[in-house]
Amino acid sequence: MNRRRNLWISLIAALLSASLVAGLYQLQRIQMQREGTVAVVVPSRFIGAGERLTTEMLAYKHIPESAWAPNMLVDAAAAQGKETVIPLGAGEPILDWKVGSYYLQPKPSESTFQIPKEYIRSISNGIRAGDKVLLYASGEGAPRRLFEESIIVASVKSSGNVEIDNMDNPNLMSMADGDKEKMYASRREANGMIEYLNLNMTEAQWLELDGLCKDGKLKVVVAYSPDSLNVEVSGEETRS
Repeated sequence: MNRRRNLWISLIAALLSASLVAGLYQLQRIQMQREGTVAVVVPSRFIGAGERLTTEMLAYKHIPESAWAPNMLVDAAAAQGKETVIPLGAGEPILDWKVGSYYLQPKPSESTFQIPKEYIRSISNGIRAGDKVLLYASGEGAPRRLFEESIIVASVKSSGNVEIDNMDNPNLMSMADGDKEKMYASRREANGMIEYLNLNMTEAQWLELDGLCKDGKLKVVVAYSPDSLNVEVSGEETRS
């Protein structure tokens, strides 16, 4: 009886010892693999173009050093608060050009609508692409605010349907140089008479505006919003 029990104890001890050795080998193998890898920032799920990145959307993934490129983000803080330029697949390394602070593309729930000139009563002359505006209905009865939230301006154009630009610091030149700060500044400092206005709106917002203005009894007043003073630079809030 004792001999059989000792045999079982020896067998169990051998199995435990083998498991321990295998576990240590696996840990060493993982450690060696990680020493030859780089942790990069990836989306934790599919993210559509125009979405603003939050902590919950981001994760880290180890990739081989040979697959790493300098334009891959390795710090989640560099992506937080920015918007996606193009859709991002779950688990794919985020490249720096795929996110931006000054991006003007509509969110997934929005589209860019050009507001007909006959719908507009007045536009604040200081607005530029990237600004936030408030919309008011003016006409029969007391004026009223159309939407609780502010609306992002996608573009402002002249009578020639050309984007209003700063001649001393052309927006297109700044874009070609990859200088986002100068590109954004050129939009803000541009001078010109606004003839065409494009706004990023939801379908429901556009249908409401169109329904109010199409008979000509009400028109829209476009006012510059103080929210436009909050400009995001590298994920931090600053004053422009």
